[in-house]
Amino acid sequence: MFKRSSGFGYEALPQRDHESTPGLYATPFTFGQSQFSSGHSFDYVPKIKDNNFTDKTQGSLSWICNLIVTFLVLLCTLITFPVSAWFVLKTVPNYQRIVVFRLGRIRPPKGPGVVLVLPLIDKWQKVDLRTRAFNIPPCKVTTKDGGLVSVGADIQFRIWNPVMSVVAVQDLNASTRLTALNAMTQSLSKRTVRDIQTERVKIGEHLGMDINELTKPWGLEVDRVELTLESVLQAPEQPHSGSFIMPPSVPGLEGLTGPIQQLAMHFLGQNTPTSQPVTDKVSFTDELSMEASGATASSRMEELLAAVRLVLSESLVREVGACFQFHISTSSGQTSSYYVDLTHNSGSCGVGEARQADVSLSMSEQDLMAMFQGRLQPLAAYSCGRLRVQGDLQTAMKLETLLKLLKPQ
Repeated sequence: MFKRSSGFGYEALPQRDHESTPGLYATPFTFGQSQFSSGHSFDYVPKIKDNNFTDKTQGSLSWICNLIVTFLVLLCTLITFPVSAWFVLKTVPNYQRIVVFRLGRIRPPKGPGVVLVLPLIDKWQKVDLRTRAFNIPPCKVTTKDGGLVSVGADIQFRIWNPVMSVVAVQDLNASTRLTALNAMTQSLSKRTVRDIQTERVKIGEHLGMDINELTKPWGLEVDRVELTLESVLQAPEQPHSGSFIMPPSVPGLEGLTGPIQQLAMHFLGQNTPTSQPVTDKVSFTDELSMEASGATASSRMEELLAAVRLVLSESLVREVGACFQFHISTSSGQTSSYYVDLTHNSGSCGVGEARQADVSLSMSEQDLMAMFQGRLQPLAAYSCGRLRVQGDLQTAMKLETLLKLLKPQ
Protein backbone atom coordinates (compact mmCIF):
# COMPACT_ATOMS: atom_id res chain seq x y z
CA MET A 1 0.00 0.00 0.00
CA PHE A 2 3.03 2.28 0.42
CA LYS A 3 4.71 1.46 -2.89
CA ARG A 4 3.42 4.51 -4.81
CA SER A 5 2.50 6.83 -1.92
CA SER A 6 5.61 9.01 -2.22
CA GLY A 7 8.16 9.92 -4.83
CA PHE A 8 10.95 10.31 -2.30
CA GLY A 9 13.52 7.67 -1.43
CA TYR A 10 14.43 6.91 2.20
CA GLU A 11 17.37 5.05 3.66
CA ALA A 12 18.68 4.48 7.19
CA LEU A 13 21.48 6.77 8.34
CA PRO A 14 24.51 4.88 9.77
CA GLN A 15 25.37 5.48 13.41
CA ARG A 16 29.14 5.72 12.66
CA ASP A 17 30.62 5.83 9.19
CA HIS A 18 34.34 5.08 9.04
CA GLU A 19 34.47 5.86 5.34
CA SER A 20 32.97 9.33 5.66
CA THR A 21 31.94 11.74 8.36
CA PRO A 22 28.45 13.30 8.54
CA GLY A 23 28.40 16.85 7.18
CA LEU A 24 30.27 17.96 4.13
CA TYR A 25 32.04 14.57 4.02
CA ALA A 26 28.82 12.61 3.61
CA THR A 27 28.01 10.97 0.32
CA PRO A 28 25.14 12.86 -1.34
CA PHE A 29 21.97 10.85 -1.77
CA THR A 30 19.24 11.26 -4.34
CA PHE A 31 16.33 13.50 -3.36
CA GLY A 32 14.25 13.97 -6.49
CA GLN A 33 16.66 15.54 -9.00
CA SER A 34 18.83 17.45 -6.47
CA GLN A 35 21.76 16.47 -4.32
CA PHE A 36 22.01 17.30 -0.66
CA SER A 37 24.80 16.84 1.88
CA SER A 38 23.45 14.98 4.89
CA GLY A 39 24.09 16.86 8.09
CA HIS A 40 23.85 20.35 6.52
CA SER A 41 21.17 22.26 4.64
CA PHE A 42 23.30 22.97 1.56
CA ASP A 43 21.80 22.02 -1.79
CA TYR A 44 24.80 23.02 -3.89
CA VAL A 45 27.87 21.92 -1.92
CA PRO A 46 30.03 19.65 -4.10
CA LYS A 47 32.24 16.76 -3.01
CA ILE A 48 34.83 18.80 -1.16
CA LYS A 49 36.48 15.71 0.35
CA ASP A 50 37.53 14.59 -3.15
CA ASN A 51 38.49 18.16 -4.17
CA ASN A 52 35.66 18.04 -6.69
CA PHE A 53 34.04 21.48 -6.94
CA THR A 54 31.88 20.71 -9.97
CA ASP A 55 28.37 21.97 -9.32
CA LYS A 56 25.86 19.72 -11.08
CA THR A 57 22.78 21.16 -9.34
CA GLN A 58 22.86 24.37 -11.37
CA GLY A 59 20.30 24.56 -14.17
CA SER A 60 21.31 25.17 -17.77
CA LEU A 61 19.78 28.67 -17.88
CA SER A 62 21.53 29.69 -14.68
CA TRP A 63 24.80 28.23 -15.94
CA ILE A 64 24.57 30.24 -19.19
CA CYS A 65 23.80 33.47 -17.29
CA ASN A 66 26.75 32.93 -14.95
CA LEU A 67 29.01 32.23 -17.90
CA ILE A 68 27.96 35.42 -19.70
CA VAL A 69 28.40 37.59 -16.58
CA THR A 70 31.80 36.08 -15.83
CA PHE A 71 32.93 36.63 -19.43
CA LEU A 72 31.85 40.28 -19.41
CA VAL A 73 33.59 41.00 -16.09
CA LEU A 74 36.74 39.25 -17.28
CA LEU A 75 36.66 41.21 -20.53
CA CYS A 76 36.33 44.51 -18.68
CA THR A 77 39.22 43.49 -16.46
CA LEU A 78 41.45 42.77 -19.45
CA ILE A 79 40.54 46.07 -21.15
CA THR A 80 41.39 48.09 -18.04
CA PHE A 81 44.24 45.81 -17.04
CA PRO A 82 46.91 48.35 -16.07
CA VAL A 83 44.48 49.91 -13.61
CA SER A 84 42.44 46.85 -12.64
CA ALA A 85 45.58 44.89 -11.75
CA TRP A 86 45.71 46.75 -8.42
CA PHE A 87 42.25 45.43 -7.55
CA VAL A 88 42.07 41.93 -9.02
CA LEU A 89 45.51 40.54 -8.19
CA LYS A 90 45.97 39.35 -4.62
CA THR A 91 49.15 38.05 -3.01
CA VAL A 92 48.57 35.02 -0.80
CA PRO A 93 51.39 33.80 1.51
CA ASN A 94 52.23 30.16 1.86
CA TYR A 95 50.37 29.78 5.17
CA GLN A 96 47.08 31.19 3.86
CA ARG A 97 44.42 30.33 1.31
CA ILE A 98 41.65 32.37 -0.28
CA VAL A 99 38.11 30.96 -0.37
CA VAL A 100 36.13 32.50 -3.26
CA PHE A 101 32.38 32.67 -3.80
CA ARG A 102 31.62 33.53 -7.45
CA LEU A 103 28.06 34.74 -7.86
CA GLY A 104 27.28 33.05 -4.54
CA ARG A 105 28.68 29.63 -5.41
CA ILE A 106 31.80 28.08 -3.91
CA ARG A 107 35.00 27.87 -5.92
CA PRO A 108 38.22 25.92 -5.31
CA PRO A 109 40.56 27.61 -2.79
CA LYS A 110 43.29 29.76 -4.28
CA GLY A 111 46.89 30.25 -3.23
CA PRO A 112 49.66 30.50 -2.40
CA GLY A 113 51.17 33.09 -4.71
CA VAL A 114 49.46 35.70 -6.90
CA VAL A 115 45.79 34.89 -7.54
CA LEU A 116 43.11 36.54 -9.66
CA VAL A 117 39.88 37.72 -8.01
CA LEU A 118 37.27 39.20 -10.34
CA PRO A 119 35.62 42.39 -9.15
CA LEU A 120 31.89 42.69 -8.41
CA ILE A 121 31.13 38.97 -8.79
CA ASP A 122 33.75 37.42 -6.47
CA LYS A 123 33.47 37.51 -2.69
CA TRP A 124 36.60 36.18 -1.02
CA GLN A 125 37.88 35.44 2.46
CA LYS A 126 41.37 34.64 3.71
CA VAL A 127 41.91 31.55 5.87
CA ASP A 128 45.02 31.07 8.02
CA LEU A 129 46.32 27.48 8.07
CA ARG A 130 48.85 27.94 10.88
CA THR A 131 48.43 26.26 14.25
CA ARG A 132 46.50 28.33 16.75
CA ALA A 133 45.88 27.91 20.45
CA PHE A 134 43.33 29.02 22.98
CA ASN A 135 42.80 28.56 26.70
CA ILE A 136 39.70 27.28 28.48
CA PRO A 137 39.59 29.11 31.83
CA PRO A 138 39.25 26.92 34.93
CA CYS A 139 35.68 25.77 35.43
CA LYS A 140 34.02 23.70 38.12
CA VAL A 141 33.31 20.07 37.21
CA THR A 142 31.51 17.49 39.34
CA THR A 143 33.31 14.16 39.07
CA LYS A 144 31.90 10.65 39.01
CA ASP A 145 32.67 10.07 42.71
CA GLY A 146 30.96 13.25 43.88
CA GLY A 147 34.05 15.46 44.04
CA LEU A 148 34.28 19.02 42.76
CA VAL A 149 37.39 20.11 40.86
CA SER A 150 38.46 23.27 39.05
CA VAL A 151 39.94 22.26 35.68
CA GLY A 152 41.06 24.24 32.64
CA ALA A 153 42.70 23.27 29.36
CA ASP A 154 45.12 24.53 26.72
CA ILE A 155 44.13 23.48 23.19
CA GLN A 156 46.07 23.73 19.93
CA PHE A 157 44.29 23.35 16.60
CA ARG A 158 44.75 24.07 12.91
CA ILE A 159 42.58 24.30 9.78
CA TRP A 160 43.24 21.62 7.18
CA ASN A 161 40.31 22.38 4.84
CA PRO A 162 39.81 26.12 4.30
CA VAL A 163 36.58 25.74 2.30
CA MET A 164 34.81 23.75 5.00
CA SER A 165 35.96 26.13 7.73
CA VAL A 166 34.14 28.94 5.91
CA VAL A 167 31.08 27.10 4.61
CA ALA A 168 30.26 24.76 7.50
CA VAL A 169 30.44 27.10 10.52
CA GLN A 170 29.79 30.79 11.02
CA ASP A 171 32.17 31.64 13.89
CA LEU A 172 34.91 29.01 13.93
CA ASN A 173 36.75 30.24 17.04
CA ALA A 174 33.67 30.62 19.24
CA SER A 175 32.21 27.30 18.07
CA THR A 176 35.48 25.49 18.74
CA ARG A 177 35.76 26.96 22.24
CA LEU A 178 32.20 26.00 23.14
CA THR A 179 32.59 22.51 21.69
CA ALA A 180 35.86 21.93 23.56
CA LEU A 181 34.34 23.17 26.83
CA ASN A 182 31.30 20.89 26.53
CA ALA A 183 33.45 17.90 25.55
CA MET A 184 35.81 18.51 28.50
CA THR A 185 32.92 18.82 30.97
CA GLN A 186 31.24 15.63 29.74
CA SER A 187 34.51 13.67 29.71
CA LEU A 188 35.64 14.71 33.21
CA SER A 189 32.19 14.13 34.71
CA LYS A 190 32.68 10.42 33.94
CA ARG A 191 36.04 10.31 35.78
CA THR A 192 37.00 10.23 39.44
CA VAL A 193 39.19 12.77 41.18
CA ARG A 194 42.00 10.24 41.38
CA ASP A 195 41.81 9.58 37.60
CA ILE A 196 41.97 13.30 36.83
CA GLN A 197 45.05 13.74 39.02
CA THR A 198 47.03 10.73 37.82
CA GLU A 199 45.91 10.36 34.17
CA ARG A 200 45.70 13.92 32.91
CA VAL A 201 47.88 13.18 29.87
CA LYS A 202 45.80 10.16 28.88
CA ILE A 203 42.53 12.02 29.45
CA GLY A 204 43.84 14.89 27.31
CA GLU A 205 44.58 12.51 24.43
CA HIS A 206 41.09 10.98 24.57
CA LEU A 207 39.57 14.45 24.86
CA GLY A 208 41.42 15.53 21.71
CA MET A 209 39.98 12.56 19.82
CA ASP A 210 36.46 13.41 21.02
CA ILE A 211 36.82 17.05 19.94
CA ASN A 212 38.18 15.97 16.54
CA GLU A 213 35.08 13.87 15.90
CA LEU A 214 32.92 16.95 16.48
CA THR A 215 35.04 19.49 14.58
CA LYS A 216 36.12 17.35 11.61
CA PRO A 217 33.09 18.43 9.51
CA TRP A 218 34.30 22.02 10.02
CA GLY A 219 37.69 21.37 8.39
CA LEU A 220 39.44 21.70 11.75
CA GLU A 221 41.82 19.34 13.53
CA VAL A 222 42.89 19.48 17.20
CA ASP A 223 46.58 18.73 17.59
CA ARG A 224 47.04 18.84 21.38
CA VAL A 225 44.97 19.10 24.54
CA GLU A 226 46.64 19.72 27.90
CA LEU A 227 44.50 19.68 31.03
CA THR A 228 45.39 21.92 33.97
CA LEU A 229 44.06 20.94 37.41
CA GLU A 230 43.63 24.20 39.31
CA SER A 231 42.42 22.79 42.64
CA VAL A 232 40.17 20.23 44.30
CA LEU A 233 37.28 22.26 45.70
CA GLN A 234 35.45 19.36 47.32
CA ALA A 235 36.72 15.95 48.34
CA PRO A 236 34.97 12.93 46.80
CA GLU A 237 32.18 11.26 48.72
CA GLN A 238 33.68 7.77 48.51
CA PRO A 239 36.59 7.30 50.93
CA HIS A 240 38.46 4.87 48.65
CA SER A 241 38.78 7.48 45.89
CA GLY A 242 40.20 10.36 47.87
CA SER A 243 41.20 13.58 46.21
CA PHE A 244 44.89 12.89 46.81
CA ILE A 245 46.89 9.72 46.43
CA MET A 246 49.08 9.04 49.44
CA PRO A 247 51.45 6.11 48.87
CA PRO A 248 53.26 4.53 51.81
CA SER A 249 55.83 6.91 53.24
CA VAL A 250 59.47 6.39 52.32
CA PRO A 251 62.19 7.97 54.50
CA GLY A 252 63.39 11.13 52.80
CA LEU A 253 60.42 11.26 50.37
CA GLU A 254 57.67 12.48 52.69
CA GLY A 255 57.12 15.64 50.62
CA LEU A 256 56.40 13.77 47.38
CA THR A 257 53.08 12.28 46.37
CA GLY A 258 51.42 10.45 43.54
CA PRO A 259 53.40 9.06 40.61
CA ILE A 260 56.63 10.85 41.68
CA GLN A 261 56.82 9.04 44.99
CA GLN A 262 55.75 5.77 43.39
CA LEU A 263 58.59 6.09 40.91
CA ALA A 264 61.03 6.90 43.69
CA MET A 265 59.80 3.91 45.69
CA HIS A 266 60.37 1.72 42.63
CA PHE A 267 64.06 2.65 42.49
CA LEU A 268 64.68 3.01 46.22
CA GLY A 269 62.46 0.22 47.43
CA GLN A 270 65.34 -2.25 47.58
CA ASN A 271 67.28 0.03 49.96
CA THR A 272 64.27 0.65 52.15
CA PRO A 273 63.95 -1.66 55.14
CA THR A 274 61.00 -3.98 54.84
CA SER A 275 58.28 -3.72 57.40
CA GLN A 276 57.64 -6.50 59.86
CA PRO A 277 54.61 -8.70 59.27
CA VAL A 278 51.55 -7.49 61.06
CA THR A 279 50.28 -9.76 63.79
CA ASP A 280 47.06 -9.62 65.72
CA LYS A 281 47.39 -7.75 69.00
CA VAL A 282 45.16 -6.98 71.92
CA SER A 283 45.71 -3.49 73.28
CA PHE A 284 44.34 -1.89 76.43
CA THR A 285 43.40 1.77 76.52
CA ASP A 286 43.87 3.88 79.58
CA GLU A 287 41.02 6.40 79.68
CA LEU A 288 42.85 8.55 82.19
CA SER A 289 45.85 8.85 79.88
CA MET A 290 43.56 9.78 77.00
CA GLU A 291 41.98 12.54 79.06
CA ALA A 292 45.43 13.75 80.03
CA SER A 293 46.57 13.83 76.41
CA GLY A 294 43.41 15.72 75.45
CA ALA A 295 44.10 18.29 78.15
CA THR A 296 47.68 18.60 76.94
CA ALA A 297 46.51 19.18 73.35
CA SER A 298 44.03 21.81 74.54
CA SER A 299 46.75 23.61 76.45
CA ARG A 300 48.99 23.62 73.41
CA MET A 301 46.26 25.19 71.31
CA GLU A 302 45.66 27.83 73.98
CA GLU A 303 49.35 28.68 73.95
CA LEU A 304 49.27 28.89 70.17
CA LEU A 305 46.24 31.22 70.20
CA ALA A 306 47.97 33.39 72.80
CA ALA A 307 51.05 33.63 70.57
CA VAL A 308 48.86 34.61 67.60
CA ARG A 309 47.14 37.36 69.62
CA LEU A 310 50.51 38.92 70.38
CA VAL A 311 51.34 39.50 66.70
CA LEU A 312 47.93 40.76 65.60
CA SER A 313 48.02 44.34 64.35
CA GLU A 314 46.30 46.73 61.99
CA SER A 315 49.18 46.52 59.51
CA LEU A 316 48.79 42.74 59.38
CA VAL A 317 45.05 43.15 58.73
CA ARG A 318 45.75 45.56 55.86
CA GLU A 319 48.30 43.19 54.34
CA VAL A 320 46.26 39.97 54.62
CA GLY A 321 42.61 41.05 54.73
CA ALA A 322 41.12 37.55 55.01
CA CYS A 323 39.38 35.33 57.56
CA PHE A 324 40.69 31.78 58.06
CA GLN A 325 38.66 28.90 59.51
CA PHE A 326 40.63 25.92 60.84
CA HIS A 327 39.22 22.40 61.32
CA ILE A 328 41.81 20.51 63.36
CA SER A 329 41.67 16.74 63.90
CA THR A 330 43.31 15.47 67.08
CA SER A 331 44.98 12.12 67.69
CA SER A 332 41.90 10.94 69.61
CA GLY A 333 39.72 11.34 66.50
CA GLN A 334 37.94 14.52 67.54
CA THR A 335 37.71 17.66 65.42
CA SER A 336 38.07 21.16 66.84
CA SER A 337 37.38 24.48 65.14
CA TYR A 338 39.42 27.65 65.42
CA TYR A 339 39.45 30.91 63.49
CA VAL A 340 41.82 33.76 62.73
CA ASP A 341 39.99 36.88 61.54
CA LEU A 342 42.22 39.45 59.80
CA THR A 343 39.53 41.54 58.15
CA HIS A 344 38.84 44.43 60.55
CA ASN A 345 40.38 46.41 63.41
CA SER A 346 43.50 44.69 64.71
CA GLY A 347 42.26 41.16 64.01
CA SER A 348 41.08 38.43 66.34
CA CYS A 349 41.40 34.69 66.91
CA GLY A 350 39.67 32.12 69.06
CA VAL A 351 37.81 28.84 69.36
CA GLY A 352 34.72 28.11 67.29
CA GLU A 353 33.32 29.09 63.91
CA ALA A 354 33.98 32.41 62.22
CA ARG A 355 31.06 34.58 61.13
CA GLN A 356 32.12 34.72 57.50
CA ALA A 357 35.25 32.78 56.62
CA ASP A 358 37.00 33.43 53.30
CA VAL A 359 38.77 30.07 53.27
CA SER A 360 38.53 26.85 55.28
CA LEU A 361 41.63 24.81 56.17
CA SER A 362 41.57 21.20 57.39
CA MET A 363 44.61 19.47 58.86
CA SER A 364 45.86 17.47 61.81
CA GLU A 365 46.98 18.99 65.07
CA GLN A 366 50.60 17.92 64.52
CA ASP A 367 50.70 19.60 61.10
CA LEU A 368 49.15 22.77 62.52
CA MET A 369 51.77 23.01 65.24
CA ALA A 370 54.54 22.33 62.71
CA MET A 371 53.16 25.02 60.41
CA PHE A 372 52.93 27.71 63.10
CA GLN A 373 56.39 26.77 64.40
CA GLY A 374 57.90 27.28 60.93
CA ARG A 375 58.75 23.62 60.27
CA LEU A 376 56.10 23.16 57.55
CA GLN A 377 55.20 25.57 54.73
CA PRO A 378 51.51 25.93 53.72
CA LEU A 379 52.21 25.31 50.03
CA ALA A 380 54.26 22.17 50.81
CA ALA A 381 51.51 20.89 53.11
CA TYR A 382 48.89 21.50 50.42
CA SER A 383 50.99 19.83 47.70
CA CYS A 384 51.50 16.64 49.72
CA GLY A 385 47.87 16.40 50.86
CA ARG A 386 48.42 17.23 54.53
CA LEU A 387 46.47 20.46 54.13
CA ARG A 388 43.01 20.52 52.53
CA VAL A 389 41.70 23.86 51.32
CA GLN A 390 38.12 24.86 50.62
CA GLY A 391 38.01 28.22 48.89
CA ASP A 392 40.52 30.32 47.03
CA LEU A 393 44.00 28.77 47.18
CA GLN A 394 45.71 32.14 46.73
CA THR A 395 43.85 33.52 49.74
CA ALA A 396 44.84 30.48 51.79
CA MET A 397 48.51 31.04 50.96
CA LYS A 398 48.27 34.52 52.56
CA LEU A 399 48.46 32.69 55.87
CA GLU A 400 52.22 32.55 55.36
CA THR A 401 52.38 36.28 56.22
CA LEU A 402 51.11 35.46 59.71
CA LEU A 403 53.39 32.45 60.04
CA LYS A 404 56.48 34.57 59.36
CA LEU A 405 55.67 36.68 62.43
CA LEU A 406 55.37 33.56 64.59
CA LYS A 407 58.66 31.96 63.56
CA PRO A 408 61.10 31.66 66.46
CA GLN A 409 63.99 34.09 66.11
